Parts: sequence; structure tokens; C-alpha cells
Amino acid sequence: MASIATLGSHCALQVLKGAKDEGFKTILICEKKREKLYRRFAFIDELVLVDSFLELLEQKCLSVLNENNSIIIPHGTFISQMSSEQIESIKIPTFGNKWILRWESDRAMKEKLIREAKLDTPNTVSSPKDIRGLTIAKRHGAAGGKGYFLTTSEKDYVQKRDRLISQGLIKGDGDLYLQEYHSGVLAYLQYFYSPLKDEIEFFGVDRRHESDIDGIARIPAAQQMEMDGIPSFNVISNSPMVLRESLLDQVFSMGERFVEASKKLVSPGMNGPFCIEGVYDENGKFTTFEFSARIVAGTNLYIDGSPYTSLLYNEPMSMGRRIAREIKQAEKNGSLDKVVT
Repeated sequence: MASIATLGSHCALQVLKGAKDEGFKTILICEKKREKLYRRFAFIDELVLVDSFLELLEQKCLSVLNENNSIIIPHGTFISQMSSEQIESIKIPTFGNKWILRWESDRAMKEKLIREAKLDTPNTVSSPKDIRGLTIAKRHGAAGGKGYFLTTSEKDYVQKRDRLISQGLIKGDGDLYLQEYHSGVLAYLQYFYSPLKDEIEFFGVDRRHESDIDGIARIPAAQQMEMDGIPSFNVISNSPMVLRESLLDQVFSMGERFVEASKKLVSPGMNGPFCIEGVYDENGKFTTFEFSARIVAGTNLYIDGSPYTSLLYNEPMSMGRRIAREIKQAEKNGSLDKVVT
């Protein structure tokens, strides 16, 4: 039987708890500074201590993972800490499609996949000179919202861009992607696609609390005008949501189109967990501004399952456990090649 391994960050606790619940040995690649935290959890069987997560690419880690017949579960920290080339070079079997993570990291490729899936998405603003209304500037990759900012003109953009450069968050315009800003009810739709069953499962929905953009709403407008800093969209926490039942048909349709588009553009397609991220307007129309092609931290809300997994399973089912169960079933059927790359 394989073991399940991941990096000690993001959603590692959920992933390894789910793996242990399904009977797997669990291995954590753990930064030494976080050893005390992860030693608290008995479901983690083995810690491989490193100074940097990049040591996953070195023989020390690879030997341990190979000896334990490990399968790596990627999450947001992989994308934020490693380049696409480094992720793709990992020699250990990786759950899902590691090639699609490049499409998540590159804004132009991301937009291409979203449009291929026929998801409504905001228009891209090709240049700061073309900013005409409220626009959001985003960093590439899984930055967790840090370094994002709103702007309404080229002059305002340049001032904020230069401040981020001085803070060392970006190097220049090439690190930013401009997109028309759409307001509405933020919703992060969590899915699991099983290539073994050729079936989409809707796992839950959350919203994210971003500091300190959320806190600005508590400050009177007169005082907001006097503030000099750039509000941060850095994600601090998540909270659960339940959608109107009339919206669910659209939710499943979007997930199915996304899976079909991914099969067309980046073989073998979108396997395992993913998230479609956007806003609902007053008519219940969903506009997609992001996707995550792997497990998202919002699923940490549902370690005992969400209202939607309760409709599918008669037991607690986290996304971490669902991943482990897919691996177990693939091992049993001799079809691991369908769920790992």
C-alpha cells in the first residue's frame, strides 16, 4: 500500500488526517520551524525535517518518499514556493495532474482555460493605459491575495505598483495581471472530479476573509480617504456558505464544463479536487475570476464534511479523505495511472 505525503502548510492536517482515516501511512515534509506544531498530531506518522520546502527536490527527501512508496498531494504552497518547472520535475507520483498547475500559475493560460470552459469571466485590461474603471491588479501564482490591489487610473496604478516594488513583493508590471473588478457575493466553489467514476462531486462552498480589505468596511468613508496605505487582500480565514438550491444546477454544469475543457487543453485533464472562484450578482449569475487546480484551503472548514458531502456520503468526508479514498480505489483496481502523474 502506498503512503500519502505532503508539505507542512496550507491544508496538510486535513490531507493527512483523511489519509490516516483511510488506512494510509502519512508523511509530512516539515520545515524545522514548524516541527513543534505538527508533532502535536498523532495521525502524522513521519516527519521529514527540512530548512526549505525546495528540499523536496533533493535526494534526502526523495529517498524517504521512494522507500515508502509515497504519493504526493499538491496544494497551494507547492505553487507559491516552487516554479512550474520544479513541480513538473518531481519524480514522486503526484496526485492529480501536475501539468495543470502551470495553467493555474500563469494568468494568460488561466484565462484561456476559463474561456474554453465557457465560464463568464471579467475582461482583461491589457495595459495600465487602458484602465477606465475599477480594476484589480493581481500577482501571478498562488499568492493568497497578498500584493493584490484595486485601482481606477494609470496614475493610481503606477503609485501602488511602485510601492509594491519597494516592498519587494513584485519586480515590475510583468508580475501583475489586470482585470475588470466585478462586485457581488464572493463564492469559492469546491469540486472533486473522479476519473475512476467519470463523475463530478460538489464538495462545498466558502468565502474568504481578506486582510485588511475586509476591515476597511468598518472605517467611515472620511477616515478611509485619509489612509495612505494599500489595502491587502491577503487571505486570513474562511467561513462556510450554503447556496440557494436553485443555483446548484449551474454549479454542476460549470464544473463539468471545466473538466471537459481541461481534458482538451492539458492532458490528462482535471483529476481530483479543484475550485472555481468568483462572484454572484443580484440575478444569481456567476462570474468566474479564478480557478485553483488542486485542493484549496477553504476545504479545511469541512473536515467532518459539508452540507453537500452529507448528501453524497453517509459518513464524514473531507476533501483530504476523498483524495485518499480515490487513491485506495485506484490501487485496488490497478489503475493508479489514472489518478497520478
